[in-house]
This record gives sequence, structure tokens and C-alpha cells, in this order.
Amino acid sequence: LKQVFNKDKTFRPKRKFEPGTQRFELHKRAQASLNSGVDLKAAVQLPSGEDQNDWVAVHVVDFFNRINLIYGTICEFCTERSCPVMSGGPKYEYRWQDDLKYKKPTALPAPQYMNLLMDWIEVQINNEDIFPTSVGKCKEEVL
Repeated sequence: LKQVFNKDKTFRPKRKFEPGTQRFELHKRAQASLNSGVDLKAAVQLPSGEDQNDWVAVHVVDFFNRINLIYGTICEFCTERSCPVMSGGPKYEYRWQDDLKYKKPTALPAPQYMNLLMDWIEVQINNEDIFPTSVGKCKEEVL
């Protein structure tokens, strides 16, 4: 279990919303609606009077946190030896390109691909220009 929660591995701590902020309240509302067994379409519908960019940002961060937790539980079973290719079944192979270290699409073992992907997503979520922590300050062209 220590390996799953090792920050140097794939598990990352949840990005949290500051209590007392509007984003925190939106997060609580989203959690309550998702946990109440209501219709998913209604659960993700923009609440009246709320900013669409803030609502989307809350759900993006929550989705990342959930995927991160799920991946943290299975990552020990997918090693570079057992998962030498990042694929979506026999027909699809995913290749990594970031224009920094990997200038062209590069085949990588699944764990390495996932580590790069989760790191990249975390950088995007923590980028104040994309996901500002001040409510109502999202740049519409980015989302």
C-alpha cells in the first residue's frame, strides 16, 4: 500500500478547494448531487447563477482526482515488462509527444506514458492562466 501512496509514483494528492470560497461551495454541490443517486445529466447541469467556466473547472479537477485515485490502485499491476505498450486494445496504440523531450509521437511503456500524462495534466490544472483559483477569472478561449 505504501507504493500506491508514494508521491514519486503515480498517486498525487488531491487538488483541494479552499473552504469558504465559491469554488469550494460548487465542489460540495457537485459532490452532493453525484452521491445522491440523481440523474447524471441533472448532476452536471450548470446551477442557476453560476459561472460556466468555474463549474467546468471544478468538474475537471474532480475528474482528475478520481482518475488519479483509480490509477493509483492498479498501477502496481502494470509494469514496463507486463505493459510494454500504451494501448487502447489491439487496434490502438497511444504515443507520447510533448514538444519538449518527445518532439515526435513516441511509443512508450504504459506506466511511463501514464506518468507523463498525469504530470502534464497536473501542470495544466495548476496553471493559474488556465485554472485560476479566483472565481470568475477563467479565460474563455482556453477552456
